[in-house]
Amino acid sequence: MRSCVASLCLVVICAGRALAQAPDTVLLEELTWTELRGRIASKGTTIIVPVGATEQNGPHMTLGKHNARVKVLSERIARALGGTLVAPVIAYVPEGGLSPATGHMRFPGTVTIPSETFQRVLEYAAKSLKLHGFRDIVFLADHGGTQADVKTVVARLNREWASAPARAHAVEEYYRAAVVEFPGLLVERGYRKDELGIHAGLADTSLALAIDPRMVRAGRLRPDSWPPGASGVSGDPTRASAELGQLGVDMIVARTVEAIRKSVVHR
Repeated sequence: MRSCVASLCLVVICAGRALAQAPDTVLLEELTWTELRGRIASKGTTIIVPVGATEQNGPHMTLGKHNARVKVLSERIARALGGTLVAPVIAYVPEGGLSPATGHMRFPGTVTIPSETFQRVLEYAAKSLKLHGFRDIVFLADHGGTQADVKTVVARLNREWASAPARAHAVEEYYRAAVVEFPGLLVERGYRKDELGIHAGLADTSLALAIDPRMVRAGRLRPDSWPPGASGVSGDPTRASAELGQLGVDMIVARTVEAIRKSVVHR
C-alpha cells in the first residue's frame, strides 16, 4: 500500500512539474505574461508580426487563407531563426470600398478597414511590443494590398525610434518569394502562366494545400480570370497539389529567414 501511495505521489509531482513548464511554442498568444518575460530576458527580443487578410479566395478556398498561411509560415520562420516569437495575426486589412462595393468586397465574407485605421493598428502593435522589451519587430505581410501601408508604418516608426535601441522591419522578401519566385519556379517546371494566376490560381491553391488542405474544397476547383470573372479566381487551380505547394513553403521560409537575419544585423 505504501509503495502504491508513493508511486501515486510521484506521478502527481511529475505531472505538476510538466504543467508548470513553459510550452514548446513560439506563439506569443500561447504564453503567459511571466513566461513571455522570461523569454525576453533570455535575449528573445525579435518578434514577427504576421499580417493576413480576411477575403474571398474563390469558391474552393476559405476566407481565412492569408491568416492561416502567414501564421504557419511565421512559426516556421521563427523556429528557424531561433530566439524569435510570433505575435497574433492581424486579420483585418484594407480590401476595397463599401459603397459601392469594390474589389474583393463584392464577395461575402471579405472584411475591410480604412488604410489609416490599419496603419494605426500596426503602429500601436509595434509600440506595445517595444514597450515590453522587443528590439526587432518584423512585419511579414501575406497580402499584396498591405505592402505599401506596412512600409509606411515601418519608416515612420524608425524615424520616431532613431535614438532608441528598437527597430521595425518590413521584410518584402516574404511576399516576393510567394508571388514572384515560387510562380517562376513553377513556370520553369512547365506550368503555364495563365494557370498560375494572381489570386486563388494554381500557385495560391498549392500553397494552401501544403499548409492545411482543409482550406481547399477539392470538388470546386475551376479556372477563371478575375477581374472580370464572377468566381473571384484568377488562374486555374485544377492542377494544384500539396507537393507543388511544399516547394513554395520551403522557398518562402528560406528567403525570409535570410532576409530577416540581414535586416536585423544591419539595423
